[in-house]
Amino acid sequence: MTVTRREVLAGTGTFGAGIAVIGAVDRLFGAASSGTGARAVAGPPRDAGYGPLVPDPDGLLDLPRGFRYTVVSREGEPLRSGEGPLPSHFDGMAAFPASGGAVRLVRNHENRPDAAHRVPVVHGLTYDPEGLGGCTVVEVDGAHRVREERVAIAGTAVNCAGGPTPWRSWLTCEETEDKAGDNGYTKDHGFVFEVEPYQHGRTVPEPLTALGRFQHEAVAIDPRDGTVYETEDAFDRPFGLFYRFLPKNPRGGFGSLRAGGRLEALRVPDVADLSLVQEPGTVFDHVEWVEVPDPLARETPVRYQDFGGRGVTHAQKLEGCYWSGDRVHFTSSYARTGEGSPADHFGQVWSYEPRTGRLTLVILFGPGTDVRTPGESPDNICTAPQGGLMICEDGDGAQHVFGVTRRRTVYPMARNRQNIGSDGSPDWGEFAGVTFAPDGRTMFVNVYEPGTTFAVTGPWERI
Repeated sequence: MTVTRREVLAGTGTFGAGIAVIGAVDRLFGAASSGTGARAVAGPPRDAGYGPLVPDPDGLLDLPRGFRYTVVSREGEPLRSGEGPLPSHFDGMAAFPASGGAVRLVRNHENRPDAAHRVPVVHGLTYDPEGLGGCTVVEVDGAHRVREERVAIAGTAVNCAGGPTPWRSWLTCEETEDKAGDNGYTKDHGFVFEVEPYQHGRTVPEPLTALGRFQHEAVAIDPRDGTVYETEDAFDRPFGLFYRFLPKNPRGGFGSLRAGGRLEALRVPDVADLSLVQEPGTVFDHVEWVEVPDPLARETPVRYQDFGGRGVTHAQKLEGCYWSGDRVHFTSSYARTGEGSPADHFGQVWSYEPRTGRLTLVILFGPGTDVRTPGESPDNICTAPQGGLMICEDGDGAQHVFGVTRRRTVYPMARNRQNIGSDGSPDWGEFAGVTFAPDGRTMFVNVYEPGTTFAVTGPWERI
């Protein structure tokens, strides 16, 4: 068994002390900056987060002292709606306000054809009866007790992540390119669907085709002009692209994306793959956007298409995507030369500022020999009300939610203790769907397997 850098970290106790980050955190959060950023100085961090993680006697979730969790729901439990068991593989998620201080969560289920619990087929909400994925909605009260839980959309496939809209709906993304006839599907897949979290039955189970057909991961919307940014988690070369969608109806509103628009892919001049950029704080002051020839990928997957001789920029494992302030942040979970990437890294966080057209490598996860740097494989991300980021880990070994402070330190916020392997060969499911309640007092997060949604509360104001 290969010893991962995460295991080295765990063995040294570094997780309790805070971990210095390599990067330009000032660019991440939009503060004024001079220069292009620098590597953090080694030594004791000025800000160690909320302190070391305390082992959970119930073996579910380790948290810093003073924090506590509630299990909101788990896969296989009966849905409150009576529609069937709660589906498997909890992934991307967003939190929306509800009446009386309640919160509505829209939660993806990244189900493939072998899922133990499919998203139940519900009349009027099902796209393809052979698709096992989809979303559920769960409403919890102020004490995190479930008041409602039901299917929000069904018949989709491999619903990985997505993103909330400024008009309080959820865009769920299919991480597949399967067409009708593949894996038993009766319709083409690889699309984005819009889910209405409030009014039951308002969701239209038809794809937003103009946003493209590819292995979608996550989306983020610029609330100022409605531009949709999209990541693609392609599993083979050429790897995925970073996209923007310019809507014909920029005013927004539920269903507005059905009006269509133009899909474009990022081109960084002279950079064929983002993994080649290894210096945190590197800034590209001018990037280009190239129109996608065939967004529906009728014959050729988008990343293989001819962009008129203008080479677009690829990256392995483009995953999390989140809007904050005046920029969009997105992650590349890792790059491996053994899998076809031109360079190796343990994960990147990028920011793109539409107003200036500036692209910045904010954080580089690694190198693998430096135990002071963060974990590996950053996936879903969100900004935290107290400042900074929350990042879900999706790698080998132990799985964590990491926080990134404004003081350039990375700290452990949570560790999944649910062992889905054995005592001799332990395995832990990834974290996904980290999001905060509208009042900022509760962090909701999923464990992918076994599908579990947690509500975490505590002294957030300490940072």
